[in-house]
Amino acid sequence: MARNCLIVLGIETSCDETGVAVYDTAHDGRARPGAEGLRAHAVYSQIALHAEYGGVVPELASRDHVRKLLPLVRQTLAEAGLSTRDLDGVAYTAGPGLVGALLVGAGVARALAWALEIPAIAVHHMEGHLLAPLLEDPELKPPFVALLVSGGHTQLVAVEAMGQYRLLGETLDDAAGEAFDKTAKLMGLPYPGGPQLAKLAELGTPGRFKFARPMTDRPGLDFSFSGLKTQVLLAWKASDQGERTRADIARGFEDAVVDTLAIKCGRALDAAGCETLVVAGGVGANRRLREKLQAMARARGGQVRFPRPALCTDNGAMIAFAGALRLEAGQHEDAAVHVTPRWDMATLPAM
Repeated sequence: MARNCLIVLGIETSCDETGVAVYDTAHDGRARPGAEGLRAHAVYSQIALHAEYGGVVPELASRDHVRKLLPLVRQTLAEAGLSTRDLDGVAYTAGPGLVGALLVGAGVARALAWALEIPAIAVHHMEGHLLAPLLEDPELKPPFVALLVSGGHTQLVAVEAMGQYRLLGETLDDAAGEAFDKTAKLMGLPYPGGPQLAKLAELGTPGRFKFARPMTDRPGLDFSFSGLKTQVLLAWKASDQGERTRADIARGFEDAVVDTLAIKCGRALDAAGCETLVVAGGVGANRRLREKLQAMARARGGQVRFPRPALCTDNGAMIAFAGALRLEAGQHEDAAVHVTPRWDMATLPAM
């Protein structure tokens, strides 16, 4: 820690993707947002492993992280032109996520930190997503509203300062990405269904199938997508189940989700009293969602920020960056291996 910059290894193993990255905080002694600080990053996806089961099998996910993590660490360090001795800290996802998968990453991170006599920091998976846009947008600063939208989470969060988060609303059942995947599966699309459904929706006829915008007819910022999924199932069963109909239903479903998210985001901006929206998580890569939120922000005279699509899905870069910020704030973990599969982001300490 004697150098005037930090080189941080980030490890992400919360579910079915193994992500590793190296982030350099530049040379002014403080973690500074900027893509130039990302020295190298790599992601290994387990899609092929889980495809035959139609979803993630936790035990298989954990075993595959064991097989892939250390080789990916070596590969990423080599691409960055570094060795383990160049590292000043290790950041790892400690939750939320699958407990076995989290323990793999935490165990490797803690072992490396102990062997190298450097600090390790546990990172909240959703804080990693929330901060990912700052990697390439150094002018972005709180206060802002964050929409965290992925396969496991749909949340609206007021970001009052770095590390100070207030939950405004969340899903009461399926997350948006989960609803995409389940809807795709019931229409016979291959795993992982969400991206397949979004691709199919590009071919669909707008308005042929009109589904409800759940919970937008009442006050509040919570979400619910399970009923929408049921509407799609009923429409699919009552249809001719042809390829054109499949595309039209996919378009109707996607439009319903996108409109619902946009309506709730507008309400959240009103509630927080600001006009900057940050969108992160895997569903944040959806083209139609980006267009809808950009149009909404323009109409309000505000702005919306997204990470590039590669940084929307689970990745080590967001963990390395979030960890670097917290290490710069003097935070680190003890030598024990701790994970928190269910973890409220509001309990995190300020930076």
